[in-house]
Amino acid sequence: MVKATKVIKAKIVYLTKIKEKLLSEEYENLQKFLRGEKNVKLYSANKQQAKRYYKKIKPNKEYPLSIRKDLIKVEKRDTKIAKYWVRIPVAGRRGGIWVAIKPHEDVLSEYRIGESKVFRRNGEWYIHITVFKEVEIKESYSHALAVDIGERVMACVCGTWNSLKPIFYGKEIREIRRHYAWLRRRLQEKKLLKKVKEIGNKEHRIVNDILHKISREIVNIAKEHNAVIVMGKLNGIRKAAQNKGKRMRRLINSWAYYRLQKYIEYKALWEGIKVIYIDERETSIICHRCGARGKRKTQRCFECLNCGLRDFNADLNGARNILKRFPRLYGEERGCCEPPLNRACARKPSVYDRW
Repeated sequence: MVKATKVIKAKIVYLTKIKEKLLSEEYENLQKFLRGEKNVKLYSANKQQAKRYYKKIKPNKEYPLSIRKDLIKVEKRDTKIAKYWVRIPVAGRRGGIWVAIKPHEDVLSEYRIGESKVFRRNGEWYIHITVFKEVEIKESYSHALAVDIGERVMACVCGTWNSLKPIFYGKEIREIRRHYAWLRRRLQEKKLLKKVKEIGNKEHRIVNDILHKISREIVNIAKEHNAVIVMGKLNGIRKAAQNKGKRMRRLINSWAYYRLQKYIEYKALWEGIKVIYIDERETSIICHRCGARGKRKTQRCFECLNCGLRDFNADLNGARNILKRFPRLYGEERGCCEPPLNRACARKPSVYDRW
């Protein structure tokens, strides 16, 4: 059994004037305390949390109110106002304040509540509730699902079962990045630095939302088909981009490879699904069909002179190489798939070589 953790995001709604005042005072006093003011009215546990978490303070930045796990309480009430309520400890009221919240998903009774954070954005209040549960990771799987993280598309997915067609995720992120890069340049030319920061935050939220949706869909596919998730290690991807020109370096440095992998990992852990990382060196330049070294005519197209493969999607070629490499490295040694994904299985055209 392992502990799986995730964050449930919720908006605090229908605050009364008194509760909003108490919450604002606690929040603003935290900012004063972090900037060196000593005689501020702040709940003692919140002050301890601030000392624990916030070591380096940046000017003009608001820091969230960190609430200790033994002091935050979540209750399901099903009132007309809201389905869930949270108690937040504040210095201005003994026992804290109960506030209504609208979470993006249900806070189930079997979840254990961890340290959570309250913050303010554009005049609205939000709380990120950390929850965890004990999960048993499955050791036996019927299939494998390969995820190739790429430059042109965020993720290419393929599996060992015939009904799953290759899926390409995140094509729109590249255009979003380009748009905001162009917008930043225009704003910097006009010296509107505050606007540059605002659009940067907006871009991060948009991309983050897409990454969460992609990772959720990938984990759902793995759960539905009882598949282990296989991904390539991303070691050295930024270093490799240094020789590809200024434009490519900018795209790579702004790309959210690691973040997407971590989202897939923690969502899979929550469902008890194993995620395995393998060495993906040369998976982008080796032909998945014959194993010979090929070449990428463009960022999008792969070709192999040995077997005559032409104009094949380069991202899909990488994903299928990851899928083929997995049983060779793990199937026989660990027996983690049922039926076993071993070398004998890999030689069956109907399973691995159907493409």
